[in-house]
Amino acid sequence: METFRFRDRDLALKIVGKIKEYGVKATFMHVCGTHQDTLLRYGLDSLLERVNVKVKAGPGCPVCVTPPEEYEEAITLAEKGVVITGYGDVLKSPGYDRSLLDMRAKGCDVRIVYSVSDAVNIALKTGKEVVFMGVGFETTAPSTASTIINSPPENFSILSCHRYIPPAVQKLLSMGELKLDGLIQPGHVSTIIGLTPYERLLKEFNIPQVIAGFEPLDVLMAVLMLVKQIYEGPPRVENEYVRSVKPEGNLKALNMINQVFYPIKVHWRGFPEIEKSGMKLKPEYEKYDARLKFEDSIGDLSSGEFGKPKGCLCGEVLRGIADPEECPLFSVRCTPQSPVGPCMVSIEGTCHIEYRYKKRCKQVKR
Repeated sequence: METFRFRDRDLALKIVGKIKEYGVKATFMHVCGTHQDTLLRYGLDSLLERVNVKVKAGPGCPVCVTPPEEYEEAITLAEKGVVITGYGDVLKSPGYDRSLLDMRAKGCDVRIVYSVSDAVNIALKTGKEVVFMGVGFETTAPSTASTIINSPPENFSILSCHRYIPPAVQKLLSMGELKLDGLIQPGHVSTIIGLTPYERLLKEFNIPQVIAGFEPLDVLMAVLMLVKQIYEGPPRVENEYVRSVKPEGNLKALNMINQVFYPIKVHWRGFPEIEKSGMKLKPEYEKYDARLKFEDSIGDLSSGEFGKPKGCLCGEVLRGIADPEECPLFSVRCTPQSPVGPCMVSIEGTCHIEYRYKKRCKQVKR
């Protein structure tokens, strides 16, 4: 009943009608794969374009923004005989020209897990060196932090690819490649971090922001609230997702992140290095840091440069300056069955979502 209430078609059309009444032409961005899924799955993108509102996808897919050198680190460890564990999409994503699943096909011990605890159990049962490739934003980092706090076995370690989302949004806005009139902030990340990081963005960029949930009416209400801000002013941070997000966030989860990790400068796919956007294990937990434990094997990779596949526009898609269909590979060489870039691999990837709901086969020139 609750889900149905947030998918009511008549109410959705009334909200779109209210958006139209303001007569505002605007371009907004979200940084969440689930928001992109909702927009396309329910046809909200088309409804909103009819009232002059465009919603662009940004760097909201953690598997997609993880750069190739970090996948190459895991691939190299797999070749060295280390057991590599991670979530399904992580193992499918390409490094330079191969994925962890490719390595499994060649005999390496690469395993899909559904939680960090699964990876710890593999370490306990096998006695082998087991590495968990931790990919994700503030939403998944607390489970990794909790595992480390609870002293896993010493043959278990983390390849931390966790990232903080606010510095990436700050970087995207400061690059100025795309004129944005407002931001739809991610509901799940905001459940952890609360409203404070967005207040800093407001102070620096004076841009309207609304935290939104993931049902169709959540997203439409967020757009209505942004349009109203533009029409009436001043820009501010508002919370549409009050049933989940508290202003202070989840303090217990934040404390676990802060206890285990500290922020460092890291590379994001499609972006230059971003200050204080990566999560590194603190010195007191360094025995669980795979980059230190296996420094002799992968130490050179973190500073390496890996080019992108020829023609792939994943970087541009992640910065919102290109749509999937502008990529010459989209639905031709790059499909979910044979992905070239990570945005087509992950179910949260913008290209994968575009293909899933709006597949348009391009005519191949002969």
